[in-house]
Amino acid sequence: MKQSIRHHKIIELVSQLGYVSTEELVAELNVSSQTIRRDLNELAEKNLIRRHHGGAASPSNSENSDYSERKQFFSSQKNCIGQAVANMIPNGSSLFIDIGTTPEAVAFALMSHKDLRVVTNNLNAAHILLQKDDCQVTIAGGELRSDGGIIGEATVNFINQFRLDYCILGISAVELDGSMMDYDYHEVQVKRALMRNARNVILVTDHSKFKRNAIVRLGDLKEIHHLVTDKALPAELQHYLNHSDVNVHICNDL
Repeated sequence: MKQSIRHHKIIELVSQLGYVSTEELVAELNVSSQTIRRDLNELAEKNLIRRHHGGAASPSNSENSDYSERKQFFSSQKNCIGQAVANMIPNGSSLFIDIGTTPEAVAFALMSHKDLRVVTNNLNAAHILLQKDDCQVTIAGGELRSDGGIIGEATVNFINQFRLDYCILGISAVELDGSMMDYDYHEVQVKRALMRNARNVILVTDHSKFKRNAIVRLGDLKEIHHLVTDKALPAELQHYLNHSDVNVHICNDL
């Protein structure tokens, strides 16, 4: 696809949806994440979009309205994943919620739950759940990113003080050998702390993450307890997990 056609399509999607994530653009336009990031940087320089960590929004929107529109435009796949995870979590549970739009979709799906205790380094997820009077939300300290994520050594130290029932874990990429990968070394340190301090780790990821590459290794899929996604796994990855203790949930089949 020519660059001019991609740029036109990106602007059209941002105009329609208010916010579009990088991974959604990768899946929609069938190009690499590096190509999408270059496209977004060029369009942002021309003030045709507003660049965000993890995606793009309309240049006319404020930060707050960007987030309000993001809440309304979780993709159908992420909504499906969010509801599937919510069905797995009992009322009264304690849980970590990680950075990312898919963990945020889980937070949104938990709005009907009662008496949850949530620890999160995701300001967007906290904002969703603070609307519930019976939900106790604790926010980790650390370095605040423009996408509402909190990372850093202080974040890791804070998370290490807890032991919770569930961890809702996001990821940037999953390789066919079972490696969980991300782009930010500091974010990976936080994710490792979340995994270490949860009794049950639930990885939430749409199918596009199985086609991507990232540079920092978080760990192995066999370290988690549940994988919730929206389509059947690639055959090689499914074979890798066949004799493991990982429970794979395809939300369209639930």
